[in-house]
Amino acid sequence: MPDRPALRIAHRHIEVFRALMLTGSATAAAAMLHTSQPTISRELARLEQLLGYALFERVQGRLRATARALRLWQEVQRSWAGLEQVADFALQLGQASRASVQVLALPAFSHALLPAALARMQAQLGPVGVSITTQEAPLLQEWMSAQRFDLGLVEQGEAPPGTRAVALAVLDEVAVLPAGHPLAARAVLQAQDFADLPFISLAPDDDYRQRIDAVFAQAGVQRQMHLQTHSAVAVCAMVQQGLGVAIINPLTAHACAGANLLLRPLAFAIPFEVHALLPLHRPAVAEADVLLAALGAVLRERSGAIGARGRTGWV
Repeated sequence: MPDRPALRIAHRHIEVFRALMLTGSATAAAAMLHTSQPTISRELARLEQLLGYALFERVQGRLRATARALRLWQEVQRSWAGLEQVADFALQLGQASRASVQVLALPAFSHALLPAALARMQAQLGPVGVSITTQEAPLLQEWMSAQRFDLGLVEQGEAPPGTRAVALAVLDEVAVLPAGHPLAARAVLQAQDFADLPFISLAPDDDYRQRIDAVFAQAGVQRQMHLQTHSAVAVCAMVQQGLGVAIINPLTAHACAGANLLLRPLAFAIPFEVHALLPLHRPAVAEADVLLAALGAVLRERSGAIGARGRTGWV
């Protein structure tokens, strides 16, 4: 069976046909394509030979499209518009404003860390597309292993399969108090200072809740435990309402601190770690590296601010 003519039609032939339809003459089409009029005429003749029918009638030195040419033109316009959209999109991907960074983070980091880092990144690059998804373990680690995100933010430093972990900071948990609370007069709080006080806790299955409870159990300190929640932000909101005191991560405490919420360092250490997870098998996004550097810079600043109230470390 003979080859179909369309298989021998090159993109250049369609480009010439489009230029002729837009300009109406071989001379104008040649100028549009930065070539010569004889070349345009030769390419048109070759296209018509391949198709087996004429595309234009020559009328008083100009080209008049045939009925078949007009039908072909409709298809070319649709296809060309799609090609131009692809080309425009490909160019825009090279611009920071069209880059897209997919971030997966624990809820605490999306509230207390990422906004400041994004502001720092945009100050450097201008607007950058960033999508932030929040998730808890173990789904967070599973999604990072599946290479679904460019950057993950976690508390534990163990890298799940298909990722590598980057240690960013080690801070200490801090106490949060409502304004005017008697403990606010103390610079550093001991475990005994919380004896018999209303204490707002994280959920029983939270790792930090268990560490905090262990400290008070070892010190033999009893607290009034009536309120608990999975959210450190919710803890802060309840403390602001005077419902009790609490111990939470320093980033959320710093983000929520104000006239109605005071921070105090602890005499005992409950380390709070910040780690980044990077996928090993996902195409690299340069903007993700900029965001990672911005996160490090924000953590250094927060370390200094929180460090004025308590022990902190930078990794």
